[in-house]
Amino acid sequence: MATATATATRAIALLLISVAAVVSNAIDDGGGNFSMEEATIDQIQAAFAGNQLTSKDLVSFYLDRIAELNPSLRSVLEVNPDALDQAAKADLERSENQGRLGGLHGIPILLKDGIGTKDKLNTTCGSYALLGSEVARDAGVVDRLRNAGAVILGKASMSEWYRFRSFRMPNGWCARGGLPQNPYVKGADPCGSSSGPAISVAANMVAVAIGTETHSSILCPSDHNSVVGFKPTVGLTSRAGVVPVSPRWDTIGPICRTVSDAVYVLDAIVGVDPRDYQATKEASEFIPSGGYKQFLRVDGLRGKRLGIVRTPFMDSVDDSTVLTTFNSHLEVFRQGGATVVDNLEIANVDSILQPFETGEIKVMMAEFKVAVNQYLQELVKSPVRSLADVIAFNVNNSALEHMKEYGQDMFIEAEKTNGMGQKEMEAVQLMEDLSRRGFEELMRRNELDAMVTFGSYVTAVLAIGGYPGISVPAGYDSNGKPFGVVFGGLKGTEPKLIEVAYAFEQATAMRRPPAVSFSFDDLDEKLYLSAT
Repeated sequence: MATATATATRAIALLLISVAAVVSNAIDDGGGNFSMEEATIDQIQAAFAGNQLTSKDLVSFYLDRIAELNPSLRSVLEVNPDALDQAAKADLERSENQGRLGGLHGIPILLKDGIGTKDKLNTTCGSYALLGSEVARDAGVVDRLRNAGAVILGKASMSEWYRFRSFRMPNGWCARGGLPQNPYVKGADPCGSSSGPAISVAANMVAVAIGTETHSSILCPSDHNSVVGFKPTVGLTSRAGVVPVSPRWDTIGPICRTVSDAVYVLDAIVGVDPRDYQATKEASEFIPSGGYKQFLRVDGLRGKRLGIVRTPFMDSVDDSTVLTTFNSHLEVFRQGGATVVDNLEIANVDSILQPFETGEIKVMMAEFKVAVNQYLQELVKSPVRSLADVIAFNVNNSALEHMKEYGQDMFIEAEKTNGMGQKEMEAVQLMEDLSRRGFEELMRRNELDAMVTFGSYVTAVLAIGGYPGISVPAGYDSNGKPFGVVFGGLKGTEPKLIEVAYAFEQATAMRRPPAVSFSFDDLDEKLYLSAT
């Protein structure tokens, strides 16, 4: 039976590869330059406007691409059975409203599986414990995406429960999807927890995806999979309807192939949400009049002061290709008119990078239990209604949830907590002090517009202060593994980060699509377990 199923899967996939190739070659801008595989939102909208492409064509292309690649990459958990109908509706609206529709209208978007949708899709955080649960309404960001005319293509895989069940889990693994594959280098860490969105965008299974971040979950997978990840200031985007970790630090942001695409999505999803009122109201003061698109400036480096922090983020880098490429980027900054302040250091950075030492994990555990219990209790229906129920589900479904391999030690410790007590508040105060004397002092003392670091190892610095960051593809090591640079700033400095990131991206154009060529033998679960 298993052999027959595998044979059928191969046959279907080969047929879909042929179909995808036909669709890909069928769309052209007249000059032979248009390719759906790497098309930006602007290019897609131009093709829509020129009657060269329909939303239904685009959705069909992505569905075929998912069928072709997902058996190997495992980055998509499920596709929306209504996606083609949504696309057809968008096409009809376009025919009746030429020139009056927004930039995301008709654009397919994948959502990380922790983002709730009131439709036929599941919202499970990668876990079987939530399979079949039903949310009361769309998450706040999903509501905004639908209002913008976007097509919800499906749910992307992720590190189960944001890898907060147990740190023994490998990055990206979840019971429902298994271990996803970095599309550039087989066996390379895809990072997490927004691994599915990043992989799917990188491999052209969709142009736009939405991820979440508490500690490193947008920036790290974007860095590792050569895509743009935008972690907004906490509160700039609503967390309502999203499976939580820590409301103090949770944020929702876009994962795309280009900075401009990420900014278009950011413009669509920011704003006050009555269901996440306090955080979104406070952050709304940062939203500029006219939105964020105005900061997509090719000359965005001019006049900026950029602080380069190498230590300790580059201490272990010994690849000459990486070092040469990174240093060449500093010249790009200078040639673009920026002042580069090199070899800066963040005070107490070694302590900041130790989440158990700072108390970050302690706070997360306490807030997770309270927040996830509230989320589960608000579901219309669910197999589990509390963290204790989830723990019991995992015990009772040990094989399904791979308890022998990974356990749930973090869940068990979180269940023992009783909210934010004195020790937790002391930890919060410590982290606020570390941020003020560290990152904030670095930015202000050196009058920086942005901090620049290699890779995404800086995420803890940005996490504990709720600061924004953008990861932009910056190159590939000698083995072809991607790396990015992260531009970080103080709260509300998204405009400056966009200017710098966009100008850097336009000057370097470092991203290249992966040459995905993995075999269907990757369907063997043993391969994924051995990789851990």
